[in-house]
Amino acid sequence: MNIMIIGSGGREAAIAKKVSESPLVDDLYALPGNPGMLSYATTIAINVMDFDSILAFAKDYLIDFAIVAPDDPLVGGLVDLLEDNGVKCFGPNKRAAIIEGSKSFSKKLMKDYNIPTADYEEFVDSEAALKYAKTSKYPLVIKADGLALGKGVSIVNDFEEAKATIISFLDEHKFKHSSDKIIIEEFLEGPEISLLTFTDGKILIPMISSMDHKRIGDGDVGPNTGGMGAIAPNPYYTPLVEVECIRKILYPTIFAMKKENRVFKGCLYFGLMLTKEGAKVIEYNCRFGDPETQVVLPLLKSDLVEIMIATRDEKLSALVVKWSKDFAATVVLASKGYPLSSTKGLPISLKKLDSSSTLYTAGVKMSDAGILETNGGRVLSVTSTASSLKKAIKLAYKNIDKCVDFSEKVYRKDIGKTALNCKKN
Repeated sequence: MNIMIIGSGGREAAIAKKVSESPLVDDLYALPGNPGMLSYATTIAINVMDFDSILAFAKDYLIDFAIVAPDDPLVGGLVDLLEDNGVKCFGPNKRAAIIEGSKSFSKKLMKDYNIPTADYEEFVDSEAALKYAKTSKYPLVIKADGLALGKGVSIVNDFEEAKATIISFLDEHKFKHSSDKIIIEEFLEGPEISLLTFTDGKILIPMISSMDHKRIGDGDVGPNTGGMGAIAPNPYYTPLVEVECIRKILYPTIFAMKKENRVFKGCLYFGLMLTKEGAKVIEYNCRFGDPETQVVLPLLKSDLVEIMIATRDEKLSALVVKWSKDFAATVVLASKGYPLSSTKGLPISLKKLDSSSTLYTAGVKMSDAGILETNGGRVLSVTSTASSLKKAIKLAYKNIDKCVDFSEKVYRKDIGKTALNCKKN
């Protein structure tokens, strides 16, 4: 099969590596990909939102199957365009991708179908939002309605912080049209759980659970990022919690989408929080998470391409998906200033990692002199697997110290600390 992967980040690098291991693959392309993916795929300089060029490439190169990974082209309807023109795809169509594309939609879906989530109100007018915030209990969570590169969520501790965020989102259009509407919701407390799932709209197969680390600084301080690291499996996702989530959240969600005539086929991501009242949904994503993909896919023993084809063809019930019993840890290295800014053009020094570790490149480019350089906020990530979580974490940091270097690199030193301190661990 000729396969193309749409996207260029660490998530796509992890998908490309796993896809490249499948005997079903003849030629593998990444559009646009990044230079670090060249050992897995041929990179083609086409932007993920250039739908016409993507379709033309698919026709010219006889693409049999497309994996649309990022949120923007999914929400924009790339799967619809490709499928309408005979290219089979992994990923939800536009109607289903709205589950991530609009928080207003997803919150209403949960409310209408009694799926546990935080109480909320939505606003398009800053005056009304400020009036509500003035009488609210803090902390509060304020979210941009649309896509915002994982940065459209702010936790505010008092009215002054809320006021600044509301004005920034609604009046100053911080995220352009994505913040034309905002959600203000109650602050939930408890350990977070990231759960990626394969679903063909009929059944749902959960992947290994993971724990993301969103804040930029150690101890979960500073602004939210796209994710600074992850561990898997998540010790808080116990068998009892899993049963609760399957019954109250996972299947109710795919059934709700089906009832809304928005059948979801692809990777449905559940961002969960384990509160005193039980598990609740923080957010949905319509695709693989980043960096959760980098920590989960190395534990997959089954053929990813086979799973993706079965997902698209609504034949997941015929598969048995197998996972490693190992643990994994991923640490993201970012440029100084991220998530507000990033330094580009800095040379990256790399040495060979040990056999239990993998480097996934993201915000990188190749200079005219053939030197790998920084080219974005999250530059790369290192994933290590081992027989225990403690060993996996230690191995990831060991490889970073010995094998990866660039000027002013930023990374958290406490990835996995919360998981290691879990009494269930």
